[in-house]
Amino acid sequence: MSVRRAIWGEKEEAIERSLREVDEDLFRYIRDFAYEEVLARPGLDLKTRELLAITALIALGSPKELATHLEGALRVGATEEEVREAILQSALFLGFPRALAAMKLFHKVLKGRGAPHAGEG
Repeated sequence: MSVRRAIWGEKEEAIERSLREVDEDLFRYIRDFAYEEVLARPGLDLKTRELLAITALIALGSPKELATHLEGALRVGATEEEVREAILQSALFLGFPRALAAMKLFHKVLKGRGAPHAGEG
């Protein structure tokens, strides 16, 4: 299974189409280099790489990409608790406003997956 399929799941075709619409060359760089070369390297498992991606995207303030990788982390084996902890850890280094925004986005992702989550009554 490709790294993209593992992370993007059933959204793979839609994400690829969206990226191609922006720029075909940029899409190929993302597909071939980012996903199938860097993310496929040995040394770190895909779950760890996705948790790292989450913190980097929180730092960058990239909510659309963050949502993709929040879902991706869950798809490749991260638990809800592990994702929450990565977001909480980010508050220390990136600030509470960014962590709060990320946590709100994570709740939306969970709701979209039909999963109950902490803080829901």
